[in-house]
Amino acid sequence: MKVAIIGGGIAGLGLALGLHARGIACDVYETVPEVKEMGVGITLLPHATKELAALGVLPQLEAVAIENLESVFYNRYGQFVYKELRGRHDGYANPELGIHRGKLHRILFEAVLLRLGAEHVHTGHRCLSVSQTDTQASITFALSNGDTRTVHADIAVACDGVNSTVRKQFYPDDQVCFAGINTWRGVTIHKPILTGKSYMRIGSIETGKMVVYPIVDNIDGQGNQLINWMAEIQQPNTKMNDWNKLGDPKDCVDIFKDWRFPWLDVPNLILSAERVFEYPMVDKDALPQWSFGRITLMGDAAHPMYPRGSNGSAQGLIDARTLCELIEQHTDPVAALKHYQDMRLPATAKVVQTNRTLPPDFIIMKADELSEHKPFKHIDDLISQAELKKISDNYKHIAGFASKT
Repeated sequence: MKVAIIGGGIAGLGLALGLHARGIACDVYETVPEVKEMGVGITLLPHATKELAALGVLPQLEAVAIENLESVFYNRYGQFVYKELRGRHDGYANPELGIHRGKLHRILFEAVLLRLGAEHVHTGHRCLSVSQTDTQASITFALSNGDTRTVHADIAVACDGVNSTVRKQFYPDDQVCFAGINTWRGVTIHKPILTGKSYMRIGSIETGKMVVYPIVDNIDGQGNQLINWMAEIQQPNTKMNDWNKLGDPKDCVDIFKDWRFPWLDVPNLILSAERVFEYPMVDKDALPQWSFGRITLMGDAAHPMYPRGSNGSAQGLIDARTLCELIEQHTDPVAALKHYQDMRLPATAKVVQTNRTLPPDFIIMKADELSEHKPFKHIDDLISQAELKKISDNYKHIAGFASKT
């Protein structure tokens, strides 16, 4: 059995490590000619770190990440709404980590190079098309030198992201869904906020929302941290942000100009960023089918979702482990891919829909509704912490990390 993995992102690299651990041959084909540490922060929830622990890379990740202690919710007036412990601090077997996405990717990529060997990792390979016969799958790539190349395998797994070429081949009319939510992401050197291990959500998308958490400790040797932040706003009839250009903090800072709290000056955090990226917040409707004979979709190519629950990477890693187990169990690769689809498509479709309608920050939206979007004296006058916990627990159940094992 030989597997061709199209795309060397989190899901693709996780799949490669999982297959190698089971003695299943595979090759990874990545578009970029050189893998660099890029991007901003990412949160790895306990069901993600559980998968990464099984792949043998959790110690390396913990060495460069910050283990979250708590998740705290505030309204746009800086008033406390809800708080809960996270990861190991809440009894999970595995931690919740804030980490630079580039460091996560580098650690996974280097693990694949070390274990599979450089001859099985092919950069500068952009997928053009896939095809298949009864006995093999074929993938044609455009190479960074201008040539083309066709490779063959028993199975082809498309891990080529939200703008997947393979998905587009099977669904030519496929489009991203944009509901008027634009985002700006940045990292800022800043003194520790709250506990220095706090994941903070402030406000809601209707009036402006901030997600703030640390990803590197003592970044400058003076006790400051590298703080990851994401600003979000939903506006009707707005133009979709451009994926391909750097953002300008001045484009979003006015939304938060009055957000100066005793524990955080939000405008200062935004304007002090080293670099800002702008993105549209998009997802795609769930597909009726992922697996087509010897070819299947995985990760963001299969189920791109709003980044509102820190859940995209976890779902891609669960995809990878599930497929590894099924390839090991089945002698027929087509049956393995069909079984994988039947297990993972319905589960991820629920997460996509929940991220649209009942994300974790619904806690803040509920408080805003009950307070009529005005400041309140105390949250318990509006709703109990127990009732807010039910909202949080419901998301954990749908997202797949209600179990603490």
